[in-house]
Amino acid sequence: MLLSDAPKGASFTVSKVTLGKEVGKRLADMGFTAGAEGAVVRVGFFHGPLQIRIRGYDILIRRFEAAGIEVEPVGDWSAVRDAARLFVRRKSSGYSKEARHE
Repeated sequence: MLLSDAPKGASFTVSKVTLGKEVGKRLADMGFTAGAEGAVVRVGFFHGPLQIRIRGYDILIRRFEAAGIEVEPVGDWSAVRDAARLFVRRKSSGYSKEARHE
């Protein structure tokens, strides 16, 4: 499974990084090595970047870079997807009822 397919809140263990050259080396330097455990903190809109917490650091990586990282899911990712759908935070207008009636 690829890291780019992981939903928000999913935990994983890195299997291997398939990207070569400079990008693969930089990802390895940032902690994406076999056996490293991490979690997806946030995902960007319209297939934007992913915020990954790995080895105690938060790292933003591009979606195509995440597609070059093979991971093994830790736990049940379907439960994470269901929870994200059910508990979506709604944006408030920023005004309280008192402020509108004054």
